[in-house]
Amino acid sequence: MRGAFVPPVVLLLATAPFVASCDRTPANAPTTMAVKAGDKTFNCRLALDPDSRELGMGGVTSIGPDEGMLFAFPDAQDRTFWMRGCVIDLDIAFMDAMGFVTAVHTMPKEPPQGPDESEEAYRARLVRYPSAGRAKYALEVAPGALAPLGIRRGSRIEFDREALKPLIR
Repeated sequence: MRGAFVPPVVLLLATAPFVASCDRTPANAPTTMAVKAGDKTFNCRLALDPDSRELGMGGVTSIGPDEGMLFAFPDAQDRTFWMRGCVIDLDIAFMDAMGFVTAVHTMPKEPPQGPDESEEAYRARLVRYPSAGRAKYALEVAPGALAPLGIRRGSRIEFDREALKPLIR
């Protein structure tokens, strides 16, 4: 339909999702980062905003031996992670603002939410894994990957924290 009139309110509503998403993450922002734990480097996807941190590794069906996810938060505080929607086991290392490990856990996958299980009941039964200190970052990798690297409380995990600072939401 050529030359059809489109009311301004329709144009505004149609473009609103694009405008709203413009202020989240710069278009040229990295989506992955090298993270060195012990003598191994992992290529990690980044979780830098509330939505990506909430989703985390939920729904991921496999993870390679050199892959992972790095979660970054705006501040350091006591944190807990759970395996909501995760279908694979994972190792997690919580880190403080300087990259020093505060806690390490191997997190087994949980049974999926049952068809008759309420969201509240599902969330209530999920095991919580604590940071055991004020954590600003968390690294998730394949299960059993961290122990052979000697990663434990007090170890340092290296990555470009400065590059992440302006991207964390």
